[in-house]
Amino acid sequence: MAITMYGTSWCSDCKRAKAFLGEQRVQYAFVDVDADPAGRAVVQGHNGGKDIIPTIVFDDGSVLVEPSNAELAARLGLAATARNAFYDLIVVGSGPAGLTAALYAAREGLAVLVVERGGVGGQAGVTERLDNFPGFPEGVTGAEFADRLQAQAERFGVEILAAQEVTAVGVDGRYRTVTTGDGAVYASFAVLLALGSTYKRLGVDGEAELIGAGVHFCATCDGPFYRGKRVVVIGGGNSAGEESLFLTRFAEHVTVVTRGEALSASSVVVTKVAENDRIDVVTGATTTGFVTEGGRLTALAVERGGVEERIPADGVFVFVGLSPNSGLVDGLVDLDAGRFVLADPGMQTSVPGVFVAGDVRSGSTKQAASAAGEGAAAALAIRRYVEPLASGMRPALTDVPG
Repeated sequence: MAITMYGTSWCSDCKRAKAFLGEQRVQYAFVDVDADPAGRAVVQGHNGGKDIIPTIVFDDGSVLVEPSNAELAARLGLAATARNAFYDLIVVGSGPAGLTAALYAAREGLAVLVVERGGVGGQAGVTERLDNFPGFPEGVTGAEFADRLQAQAERFGVEILAAQEVTAVGVDGRYRTVTTGDGAVYASFAVLLALGSTYKRLGVDGEAELIGAGVHFCATCDGPFYRGKRVVVIGGGNSAGEESLFLTRFAEHVTVVTRGEALSASSVVVTKVAENDRIDVVTGATTTGFVTEGGRLTALAVERGGVEERIPADGVFVFVGLSPNSGLVDGLVDLDAGRFVLADPGMQTSVPGVFVAGDVRSGSTKQAASAAGEGAAAALAIRRYVEPLASGMRPALTDVPG
């Protein structure tokens, strides 16, 4: 099977797809669209003029765009299932909370499966750099951090299924069940929801149509598309400040737009932004829309003090908060008004045996270090929950409890 992948050397999803194909010993050709205008034209031709990578073209003419590992596995006819049908603990999500809980639980002798729909590491894995995680005095890239955490978990025997999406979490007597996108059902004594969160959208007219072609939510992923161009970052918190600094590596100029009267980021980030002469900050501004010409973004429309303004922009990066990825368990566990998962002090949800940690938990701080701490705390609570259930009556790992 002839396969051509169109991408770039810096694209994290391209790296993940390359790694997946390499692990499966699948041969493919790679076209770097940064260096090959014809290749970039192919990408745009398959994506309605948008620069979306990786775009993978097969010899029969079929195309996958930003495919998950599960989608790649299905297209290639590869198995994407776990080794066993039963585990002591199944962790849904592989960010700092999920992987820390997994390695702690495995170290205590529990059989642990981690199921991840995307890249291992969650939001932390696609962050350009972590500067405030303990133990890394010089900082660490998100990719390296994720790789280290995965290696550590696997060292303790954690099985990671990084090519599947969980479609349901359920209860079957004393067991908890997890159903994956291929229809497989795995059972366990306990499930940990480490579902994480995603960046919120603005919800203004034109946003949806421009996503991937002018509107973005990941500076690490899409910033290099804007070399020598003008970009706008929307938001006033740490993510907005840190990503605006990162974008100056590529963009000619960065404008940060926030609704507040000042940036709400930490003083360290605020100082760095203020000292960078390639960044301007526009305060007290509400985004009202996007200005386009010929389908291309040219400016951001904002309102300040009742006056409409236009800020020139070739690209806009949105960092206005996080939305919990709780839709999977809506109706199963109790959620708060913001749709974050409620839990008791032991990280257990309203359903016994279903625990939660990290960004998706109500009251979490949305920081990598605290997420790791929550994962460790959850693992200890899970061990106490599982021990009496597993004592003398653990099913064979290859058996589905009934």
